[in-house]
Amino acid sequence: MEKPCTFNLLHLHFLYLLLPFLTNSIPSPAQADHSEIISRFQQYLQINTSQPSPDYQKSTHFILSQADSLSLQSQVIEFVQGKPIVLLQWPGSDPSLPSILLNSHTDVVPSEYSKWVHPPFGAHIDEQGNIFARGSQDMKCVGMQYLEAIRRLRSSGFCPKRSLYLSFVPDEEIDGRDGAEMLASSDVFKNMNVDIVLDEGLASPNENYRVFYGERAPLWLVIKSNGAPGHGAKLYENSAMENLFKSIESIRRFRASQFDLVKAGLKAEGEVISVNMAFLKAGTPSPTGFVMNLQPSEAEAGFDIRIPPIGNVESLEKQIAEEWAPASRNMTFEFKAKGILHDDLGRPLVTATDSSNPWWTLLEEAIKKANGKIGKPEIFPASTDAQNFRKLGLPAIGFSPMANTPILLHDHNEFLNQAEYLRGIEVYESIIKAYTSYIPPGGHGDSRDEL
Repeated sequence: MEKPCTFNLLHLHFLYLLLPFLTNSIPSPAQADHSEIISRFQQYLQINTSQPSPDYQKSTHFILSQADSLSLQSQVIEFVQGKPIVLLQWPGSDPSLPSILLNSHTDVVPSEYSKWVHPPFGAHIDEQGNIFARGSQDMKCVGMQYLEAIRRLRSSGFCPKRSLYLSFVPDEEIDGRDGAEMLASSDVFKNMNVDIVLDEGLASPNENYRVFYGERAPLWLVIKSNGAPGHGAKLYENSAMENLFKSIESIRRFRASQFDLVKAGLKAEGEVISVNMAFLKAGTPSPTGFVMNLQPSEAEAGFDIRIPPIGNVESLEKQIAEEWAPASRNMTFEFKAKGILHDDLGRPLVTATDSSNPWWTLLEEAIKKANGKIGKPEIFPASTDAQNFRKLGLPAIGFSPMANTPILLHDHNEFLNQAEYLRGIEVYESIIKAYTSYIPPGGHGDSRDEL
């Protein structure tokens, strides 16, 4: 016969002492939800979409699986084979209203694995909650924040009035020609009837989010110098190397003058013309390196120049022809790429950041409603896919909700803190709700020229 179960005061005291440990080991619903959100972000980061061989097949499959879980309409478009654009739609209740587009790119830049403290595609989370991965800032974070914000809105029962589109495009890191540029010029995009585009921004080292209304255009310059070859010990004028050095020195002085304006606080980085040397090529190769006693007859250097939307391209090109690469010094130059500075009507590619643009006002209010702060609107120092939409005359705003975060795009050990990532989802939830609910005064559809 079994002994009857006994439960004395000693047992009760033991359970009382154990209770805090039992309750702490059980995650709350909010903690469990956050864990799932971070896990989905990690899954996206762990897909190696680095150039020059991004795994677009795997990233496309992942994005489509997320769309299915949110009951979003989806289609995959390939204007160029092997370069998929994933287009998602959350239909609005009023199809007569123009739509909203949230754009992000799926590719990332390459990584030097040996320079990372954690593998760039491991999505490792350290003790401080920092998620280390290529794309954690640029810009897989934003693409996933779009989706997680929609997940929250759907759970709350929210129904958008305007249709919301999400585009996940390829190849932004290598100029976007086969991605966003082709999408923006397509009939598919025309039929979407988009009124406003949101795209990537930059992290902010302080508490204020950074918001971008324009961007500098690339001007990739290659200067070539020619001269008579000579013995390595000979001193003579107008050698190819000497002429190139004169050009480099002239360019260095120009760069310093622009950089001084930034260091003095007179202009922001996006408001000046930046020039940085990308390569230097010269010398006669040998089996052990280069021939050391021969001055080469040719030399060249490449420069990445970035010009703000209100910059004077004609004046710069004149300076290049007369000072940086004059024909009088046996020099030539060519542009490997010239970015866009004006839209189809000849206007600077900038979006209004005042009350004349309701989308700007809505963005400000939505960020504040989510307890966020924004700094002074800026010109993005580099290039993004947003330029392709501004070229059509559409307002486009660059915004990545990352405050109190070091700027690490394209750097070693790129990371984003998970708390900051989660906060950004709340911000985008507020923005999407405001944008898709907006009805202009007096009825449907303001003129795009007024935006």
